[in-house]
Amino acid sequence: MKNLRLMIAAVCLCALGLIARPAAAAETKEIVLWHAYRAEEKTALEKVIAQFNAANASKGIKVTTLAVPYDAYADKISATVPRGKGPDIFIFAQDRLGGWIEAGNTVAPIDFFVDDALRKRFIPTTMEAMTYRGTVYGLPLNYKVITLIYNKKLVPTPPKTSGELVTIAKKLTDKKAGRFGLAYSYGDFYFHAALMNGFGGGVFGPGTTPTLNSPQNVKSVEQVMKWVEKDGILPAEPSSALITSLFNEGKAAMVFSGPWFLGEIAKGVDYGLAPLPTLDEAGGKPMRPWMTVEGVYISAPSKNTDAAFEVAKFLTSDEAAKVLALEGRQSPANLAVYSDPKVQADPQLKAFRDQVDTAVPMPNVPEMTMVWSPATSAMNSILKKAATPKAALDVAQKAVAKDVAGLRKK
Repeated sequence: MKNLRLMIAAVCLCALGLIARPAAAAETKEIVLWHAYRAEEKTALEKVIAQFNAANASKGIKVTTLAVPYDAYADKISATVPRGKGPDIFIFAQDRLGGWIEAGNTVAPIDFFVDDALRKRFIPTTMEAMTYRGTVYGLPLNYKVITLIYNKKLVPTPPKTSGELVTIAKKLTDKKAGRFGLAYSYGDFYFHAALMNGFGGGVFGPGTTPTLNSPQNVKSVEQVMKWVEKDGILPAEPSSALITSLFNEGKAAMVFSGPWFLGEIAKGVDYGLAPLPTLDEAGGKPMRPWMTVEGVYISAPSKNTDAAFEVAKFLTSDEAAKVLALEGRQSPANLAVYSDPKVQADPQLKAFRDQVDTAVPMPNVPEMTMVWSPATSAMNSILKKAATPKAALDVAQKAVAKDVAGLRKK
C-alpha cells in the first residue's frame, strides 16, 4: 500500500512537471530585434536592451538583438519579414518605409498604440517621417542631418549667410595650392537637397507628382554652379575621400556634412559645427537639408505585437535617449533629452539639434526610389557642362514621371 501511494505521488509529480514546463516556457516572450549598428552605436543599443531585459524579466519579455550588415539589410527585410521569417522589430531609416508598406505584410501600423502624450515625446518632424498616408508605422529613434563643419583655426566665426560664406571662402581659396574655402559633395543629390529645399523646391508636389524641373530647383542648381564657376570656392568633382583629405590637411576651411564625417576628422584638427547658412539669393531663407530618421518598426507578421511595442517605447524613452546620445553618439528624436545638462553641453549634439529645426524629412514614398538615378545623371551632366541646369532637369523630370506612371499602373 505504501509503495502504491509512492507510485501515485510520483506519477502526479511527473504530470505536474509536464504541465509546468510548457507553461513556464510560454510565459517568456522572446522579441528579436534587427539593426545595422556597429561600434559605439551598437554598444549603446545593447546597453539599452540590457536595461529593458532587466526591468522586464518579471513580465517574461526578453529581447535578443542581431546586427545585420548594412549593405544587405534592406533586402533582407524585404525578403524575410513578409514570410514571417524575420524579426519582431527592426530599426531602419524612413526612406524605404512607403515601399515596404505598399509591398504588404512587412510593417505593422501602430496608430492604435500612439496617443497624444507619446506623440509629444518626439521632435515633430521625426514623427512626420514615421507617418505614411496619415498612418503611423514606427516610433522615431534618431535622425541624421548635414550641417556646417568648419576649421576653427581658419574660420574663427562661422558664416550665417550665403554672402558671408562666399566672402570667407574666397579669402581662403587658392586653387593653385589646392586650397578651398568650401568643400562638399555638391554633385550628390542628397547633399544638394539643402539648397533645393532652401530655394523652396523639392522632388514632389501634391499627390507625389514629380517636380524635378521646377523653377526653384533650377535656381538651386544655378546657385551651385555660381559657387563653382564664378566664385570659384569649391573643388572640381569632390569625392568623399578628397573632402576628408582636404579638411584634415587644412586645405578645406568648411564642409557641409553629417555626423558620419566627424569620425573621419584627424585628431589634431580643431573643428566646430554650426547651422548651414541662410540664402541671400532666396530672400534670407535657411538652407534646408534632408533629414533621415531611423525608426523602430514592428514586423507585420510578429505574434508578439504588444510586447514588441513595449520595446519600441523603451528604446525611444528619455532614459534610453540619454544613453544613445552620450554613449552611442546619435541624435535622438526624443525631445526631452535635449534638456539634459550633459546633452546640452555637448557641442555635436547641440549643433545637429539646432540644424534639425530647418531640416526636411526625406520623402518616405515608394516613388522616391525612382528619383535617385535620374537626379544623379542630371547633376553629372550639369557639372560636366554637357547640359544646362534647366535642360538636364527636364530630362530627369521626364524619366521620373515615366517611372512613377509605371509604378501606379502596377
